[in-house]
Amino acid sequence: MTRIEVEYCVPCGMLNRAQDVSEAILKQFGERVDEVALITGDDGVFVVRADDEVVFDKTEDEYDVDAILRAVKPYVGATA
Repeated sequence: MTRIEVEYCVPCGMLNRAQDVSEAILKQFGERVDEVALITGDDGVFVVRADDEVVFDKTEDEYDVDAILRAVKPYVGATA
């Protein structure tokens, strides 16, 4: 099963964004993921990893929950 990590910048106030992404992943993929973990960070970080592979990095991509879900999808083997 897949482990998803959402690393977010605490000082930047990105907790709400991290929670939104985590909730969307759980709603979309449910039992297909083993875990969705929120990882605290700093220096403006907002990165989503699936099984230790970066699938979203705010320094390279525009924040879009739907795009993040599409990036996670191949890792969970979902048809949803």
